[in-house]
Formats: sequence, structure tokens, C-alpha cells
Amino acid sequence: MLHRNFSSAMSARPLFSVPPLLRTSVLLLVTLLGLAACRDEPASAALARPSTDYFPLGVGARTVRMQLAVLEPEMAVGLMYRTTLGTDDGMLFAYTSPRQMQFWMRNTLIPLDIGFFDAQGVLLEKHPMQPHDERGVISRHQELQYALEMNQGWFDRNGVKPGDKLDLRKLKVALGARGFEARRFGLE
Repeated sequence: MLHRNFSSAMSARPLFSVPPLLRTSVLLLVTLLGLAACRDEPASAALARPSTDYFPLGVGARTVRMQLAVLEPEMAVGLMYRTTLGTDDGMLFAYTSPRQMQFWMRNTLIPLDIGFFDAQGVLLEKHPMQPHDERGVISRHQELQYALEMNQGWFDRNGVKPGDKLDLRKLKVALGARGFEARRFGLE
């Protein structure tokens, strides 16, 4: 519950009343600022280089234009609400440590494929994802660090298969351009 009523100990009415929309807005702002403060990345970096910037990234023998999702709010939105995605455009989700991954398609309007990569940038899994599917895809592997979303069928059309690698040098450059230290992502 967002609101505690302290009136029971003092009177039948609260001492002051805050409109629900204002209370929710303030809570959301405090939460977002708290998340930014808890992370080591500079908050100004995310504002100076929005996630709408595209960076070249090698995937197997192909090069894609990817957006980089690193901050929690970027990851939460991902490719939601988009009606199109360029032929070789995608979004890379970069995590600071390996983990099992789960992605869903809430509010996502276009069919996608997702590739899961380990800390060395090796593609271990790829899965199709359907628009609005909230069941999601759970990775089979537990030690994944990157996820790449592309148009559905992109991996197969381009011959990118498990065992192929991300160009981690280009990823390091992209992270630096966004104001993040690549070593926090295991990249030296």
C-alpha cells in the first residue's frame, strides 16, 4: 500500500491529503532517482547519450546497428511500442554479470528473435518471440551476459548460429560512448 493513514491514533481524518496522481508521480521519481544513485554509472551519461543512439556491432560475420540497453529503465522498455525495426537494426541488453535470462513481449508490436550470449560473446541460444506474448522466453543457460533482439528470422537469414561471436571490441567502444566503464561488464 502506498499510503499509510496515521489518523487512527490521532483523529478520524488524516492531517493532510495528497492527490493520488501527485503521490504516484513523486514515488516514481524517487524510485528512479534511487535506482540511478544505486548504480555506479554516471546518471548524466544516460541523459547525454540516450539509448536511441545506434552503434555498429559485429555478430558472427555480419554487422548490425544496435541500440544499447544498459540502465534498468532502458531494459524495461526495450523495443516496446515500435512498429518497425530496420533490416539490420536491433537492441543489445548488456549486464554487468552473467545470469539466466528471461524476456517477454509485453507491448511489443513486432515479431523478434532473441540471441543469448555468454560473457565471452559466444551465441549459445536463439529463440523466436511473438508480439504481445507475455509468457516470455527463459534461457536454458545460466551464465549469459548479453541478449540481442533482432527482427524475427534475422539470425537464420544471415547464417548467425550458436558458436558465433559478438565483436566485444565494438561493444566496449559503444559502452564508452554511452559513458559506461567497459570493465564493469567484464571487458578489458
